[in-house]
Amino acid sequence: MSHPRLALPADAAEISRLRSENILSEPLDPLWLDRCTDQLAVRLASGGDARAYVVDAPNGRLASCALGLVHKVLPAPKYPQGLAVRIHAVATDPNHRRRGHAKAALTALLDQLEAEGVTLYELYANEGSTPLYEGLGFASDRMLMRMTRFAVPLDGRTS
Repeated sequence: MSHPRLALPADAAEISRLRSENILSEPLDPLWLDRCTDQLAVRLASGGDARAYVVDAPNGRLASCALGLVHKVLPAPKYPQGLAVRIHAVATDPNHRRRGHAKAALTALLDQLEAEGVTLYELYANEGSTPLYEGLGFASDRMLMRMTRFAVPLDGRTS
């Protein structure tokens, strides 16, 4: 049985590792991994916009995580508190898959967010994860569109 716990800023490196190794199309290089870890640690601190639940692995690392980034939107009848979340990462280390860790972590995260008044939830799913998300109440939205734009080069240099 999986026993998720609320993530702490000290878990940021492991959450970033799980995201990098198991979600992204290419793992992050050490510089980007450090950058994500530093930012996530701040965002997981009290008053930050990140919420996460994790499942510990016996080796001192994390077996699984579910991470959401809360943001404000204008209120409407379906989100009266004006709170939305993007589920940014649900990842499980390959050695710990098929044990219910991701479902347990995500369920705990959704319960926490609901208790905080969040009513609008968004995530991106791949084929393998779709059944988990649908089982928890998520539905596909064909109208959702996405774009990435960079104002400056990725390395941050202006010229």
